Formats: sequence, C-alpha cells, structure tokens
Amino acid sequence: MKIGVIGASGRMGQAVLNEAQAQGVEPAAALVGAHSTKLNQETVSGLRFTDGSELAVGGVDVLIDFSLPAALPTNLQLAERLGVPLVVCTTGLDAEHYALLDQAAASIPVLYAANTSVGICLMEQLVQLASASLPDADIEITEAHHSAKRDAPSGTAWVLGEAAARGRDTILAEVSAGVRGDGLRQADSIGFSVIRAADIIGEHSVLLAQPGERIEMQHRVSDRRIFARGALQAAQWLEGQPAGRYRMADSLNLTAHLRTLLEQI
Repeated sequence: MKIGVIGASGRMGQAVLNEAQAQGVEPAAALVGAHSTKLNQETVSGLRFTDGSELAVGGVDVLIDFSLPAALPTNLQLAERLGVPLVVCTTGLDAEHYALLDQAAASIPVLYAANTSVGICLMEQLVQLASASLPDADIEITEAHHSAKRDAPSGTAWVLGEAAARGRDTILAEVSAGVRGDGLRQADSIGFSVIRAADIIGEHSVLLAQPGERIEMQHRVSDRRIFARGALQAAQWLEGQPAGRYRMADSLNLTAHLRTLLEQI
C-alpha cells in the first residue's frame, strides 16, 4: 500500500512516515501547504515535501490527514481528484467541516477519527455503556496535552463527551457545560477540564460519580507511535471499503464485539 501523508512536516505527520517505513508500508507522498517553509525540502524518509498539485492518479492508494481544519476542503478535493480513501485525523472541526466530510463520503471512503488510538476507541464504547447504566451519575471529563496544543477541550475529549451523551439519548450540545469556570454544577450537565503543560502527549479521564461511589476511566499515551499505528491500521482497512463515512470503531469492529460480550452477560 502506498500512503500519502498530509501535514507531513508536523509531529504526527513525521510519526506516520516513520511508522510506515517500520511496518513496510510505502510512504509515497509527503504533503504540506502551498505556503509551507518545508515545501520542496527533503524529508527524513527521502521524500520531497510537496503541496500535492503534481500528485497523479495512482501515485497513492490512501491519504492520511494530520494537518489543520482550514486545510480540510483542499484535502478533500485532493482525495476526490485522486479517487482514493482519506483518513482524517485533524481535530478542532466544526459543523461545516463535518458537512464537507459527508459530501466527500458520497464519492470516496472517508474515515474521521479525532484520536486514532485503539484504546481511546474502546474507551468511547465503555463510556457510552457506563453513562447509560448510571443515568443519575455526574459526568466530568479531564484532558491534558502539551503546551502547544491548539484546540481546547481536545477533539478526543469531545468524542468522549458525545459518547456519554449518547448513552443518555441526548446530544452533547444540549448538555455540555464547556470548560468549568464558576464551579457551579447544573444537573445532568457534562463538564470539561483542560490542562496544557510541557510535553504531555495525551491524557484523558472520564469520571462518573454518584453518592457513595464513583467510576473513573483513564487513558494515557506516552508515545506518538500509538496514533501513527492506529492511523495506518485505519488506512489499511479503509482502502478496501466502498464510498461512505466511517469511524475508528468500524475499522476495529468494536461495536459488534461489544454487542457480543453484552449478550453473554
């Protein structure tokens, strides 16, 4: 499989290129913005940073996007021009971005993952189950990242919040308290806490608390290769899928696994 990495000059872009080589997957294109200072320079893997304008059909089998939200329309257009699947790992997307993902999914396979860790994907399923099983519990989500992280709360924190809301047959927009400020807690709300410090790669915790007991779920990442491996795994799975919109849970078949386990309880 030949992969093209969008946002190839960033931390995660470099991690995906390196992990691809380690796994024997061919890094075929290292893509950056048209105005990037890295344009036309050579990557550590021997590729040349390009803006994708010269990339021809057949040059890559799948694209992995670790760039910025503002670049999403251009990245989707590139994937559609090439007729290849696109794994979007960019966080901080809004409703307009999601609509663009849906539009592109009519013609190519598109998988959006705010976090490509298999552990986080599993945690999302468990949070939804716990939220449904403890309908009266207070829910609080805490996330920690490095000091240069742009969006807050993180995309992963929102994903976990959405899972908690789904467990109670509602949507996060209706129950989110955002980042806690004044400390006063409204009933049935889901609050967020944000930490930005040093070189923390990614830590997320979900607290479900009710009088007399509490459940805490935590996920911590100490190596960015975890995200790179997950993105490559998703890309390999997505290459064989028809046009449509997908999630990490689809690539891992976690929903079916969880349903099977519940039936055995």
